[in-house]
Amino acid sequence: MTGERHPAGVLHNLSRAGFPLLVRYDLEKARQNWNRDWIPDGPSSMWRYAPVLPVTKPSSIVSLGEGLTPMIHARRLGEKLGMPKLYVKDDGVNPTGSFKARGLSCAISMAKELGVKKVAIPSAGNAASALAAYAAAAGMEAHIFMPADVPQSNFIECQAFGAHVTLVDGLISDCAKLVAAKAPVEGWFEVTTLKEPYRIEGKKTMGYEIAEQFRWQLPDAVLYPTGGGVGMIGMWKAFHEMEAMGWVRGKKPKMIAVQVEGCMPIVRAYEQGAERSEFFQNAFTVASGLRVPKPLGDFLILRAVRESGGVAIAVSDAAALQAGAELASLEGLFAAPEGAACVAALPELLARGHIQPHERVVVYNTGTGLKYLEAYSTRFPREFSSEASKFGGLITPR
Repeated sequence: MTGERHPAGVLHNLSRAGFPLLVRYDLEKARQNWNRDWIPDGPSSMWRYAPVLPVTKPSSIVSLGEGLTPMIHARRLGEKLGMPKLYVKDDGVNPTGSFKARGLSCAISMAKELGVKKVAIPSAGNAASALAAYAAAAGMEAHIFMPADVPQSNFIECQAFGAHVTLVDGLISDCAKLVAAKAPVEGWFEVTTLKEPYRIEGKKTMGYEIAEQFRWQLPDAVLYPTGGGVGMIGMWKAFHEMEAMGWVRGKKPKMIAVQVEGCMPIVRAYEQGAERSEFFQNAFTVASGLRVPKPLGDFLILRAVRESGGVAIAVSDAAALQAGAELASLEGLFAAPEGAACVAALPELLARGHIQPHERVVVYNTGTGLKYLEAYSTRFPREFSSEASKFGGLITPR
C-alpha cells in the first residue's frame, strides 16, 4: 500500500501510483451503531450489509436481488471424500447466473450516485452479463469488450440487455487495453476489475454471508476459483472488518486460490515466493472466468493466501469438468467449471495436508453450469438412436 488517501463522493479509478483503491469505513462507529443481530431484519439481498457498503443514498441502489445465496451442506460428496463438514456456497443463483452480480450492483449503484451515464468493461463473460443487466436497470449506456470465444450465453445476454458489444480476437487483457484507450475519448467510466474501488465492496459481501450463515463462526478454509481474484480480496477484507467490529473472533479461514493449469499465474507466483505474478503466456481454459493471465490485484490475492496460511493450487480442465459432473450427480448442484475446479482440488489438498478431513471447508461456486454448456458438452456428447424411426421418429439419446 502507498498510503494515498482519496476523498469519498467522487469518481475514482486507480491511485496516483497505479494501484487499486480500497474503501475504508469508520468501523468503530459501525461497531457502536450497528448490531449484527439486526441484519435478518434487513433486505433479503447483499444490501442487508449497507452500513459497510459505499452507497450513501438509498435511491441510488440498483438491485436485482443479488446475494444471500445458499450455503449447501455437501453431505454425499463429503462422505465420499471423508469430509463431513464440506459446504458449497452457490452464487450461481444470483441474477445473470454468477457472483459478478454482487460487484456490478455496487459499482453501478455508486456510478448512478455520482452521475455516470456511460460505463465500459472488459470481460471474460460473466462480468459483462452483469454489467449489461445492471446498466440496463439503471438506464445507463453500457460498452462491453469480450474475447471472441466467450460463451454464447454471455454474448446473447449482453445483446438482450441492450449493451454495445465488441468481440475481440484475444484475451481479456487485450480487451482491457481497448477499454483503457477508448474510455477517455468516448466519455466512458471504466469498471474494469479493481480499476474502480466499488466492485470489490459488492464482492466482499460473500464473506459477510459466509459468517452470517455459520452463525458468525468462520469456517476453517475457503476454496475460491481465482481469475481476477476480487472475491478473494473482498472476502479477506470482510473478515478483517467483521473482526474490527467484534462480530467474529479467532482464526480466520485459510484462503485457498484455485486456478487451472492452462492459466495459473497466481500459483506460479505463490510457488516462487514472489509478491507479484508474471503474465501467463498462451493462456487457455474452458473455465473462461479463470483465463486472466495477469490479475491487477495479484499482490493482494497472494497477501490474502499467505497471511491466512492458505495455498494456491491448479487443476486440469478435464479434472474440473469431471468434478463438476460428480458434484451435480451427488448434490444436484450444476456448478460452473470455475467452481468445479475447486471441487477437483479437494483430493490433492487433503493429500498434501493443506486441509484436514475434520475441518469445516467452504467451496465457493461462482456461477451456474448452465452458462457453460459448450464446455460441458465435451464431456456429455449427444448420441442418437438409429432406431428412432421405429418409435414414431422419437430421438432417444443413448
